[in-house]
Amino acid sequence: MSKESVAALLAQMQATESPVADERIKAIINRIISDLFNTIEDFDITPSEFWTALNFLANSGQEYGLIAAGLGFERLLDIRLDEEEAAAGITGGTPRTIEGPLYVAGAPESVGFARLDKDGEIGEPLVMEGVVRDEAGNPLKNALVEVWHANHLGNYSHFDPSQEEFNLRRSIRTDENGRYCFRSVLPVGYSVPPGGATDVILKKLGRHGHRPAHIHFFVTAEGQRKLTTQINIDGDPYLWDDFAFATREGLVPEVKKESDPEVIKKYDMNGPFSHIEFNFDLHADRQNLISTEVTRARAQA
Repeated sequence: MSKESVAALLAQMQATESPVADERIKAIINRIISDLFNTIEDFDITPSEFWTALNFLANSGQEYGLIAAGLGFERLLDIRLDEEEAAAGITGGTPRTIEGPLYVAGAPESVGFARLDKDGEIGEPLVMEGVVRDEAGNPLKNALVEVWHANHLGNYSHFDPSQEEFNLRRSIRTDENGRYCFRSVLPVGYSVPPGGATDVILKKLGRHGHRPAHIHFFVTAEGQRKLTTQINIDGDPYLWDDFAFATREGLVPEVKKESDPEVIKKYDMNGPFSHIEFNFDLHADRQNLISTEVTRARAQA
């Protein structure tokens, strides 16, 4: 097919017969279609290949979030936010990283402390604590720390019907000193669903679908830019080889192994446990910056 024929079809497709409802959406769609037309031409894609790809996407079900992470789109959006903030003179603070597709709104809320796990939950006991602070290092009272992570099989409650509602998910308001603390179990790494859409795509690309052990967070406070981030568990074999490109310097805290009887008693634990101390440093709201409150489909309990 000649370039002239492609250009003629694009011009016909982009013509309008009625007022344009949204010029930005029109421009974006036209650009995507133009790029895809050229891709079909450049790689001589057959009708069977085209419809196979379209049917594959249509049958991907709930894996769009995993696909977006695995193909780097979610990381790209974070890089764009980082660079916009840097251009505006915003530096420091806790690094952001991807949200992923497994957040569930409405987790039970408490002040200062929460227990995420139930008695009998498989895994090494964990206590994680710290302070939410503003740019000047001042503690932020009443900040909201939303936390969620996978169980010992790499599965998340709500999406895994064998787990209780909101298992390993909580929302914690910081206390008067800006502190949060929670008890849980140390998470493990996991991989994308075997044989699922993301797994199929990654294998076609010669890539794995493993994630290192991690814990997700949303951190919000009045007058501050929302922080979406996660910490990774040091020592995981995929720590710096995450299929979702989410590991960043500054998000791999030390995991202390506490066995001193006095420390065990202080934290009301039954025996030795892992201990993570991690502070969240937020940036003040600014005008004329892309919002960090991202609009996307999220699960509701």
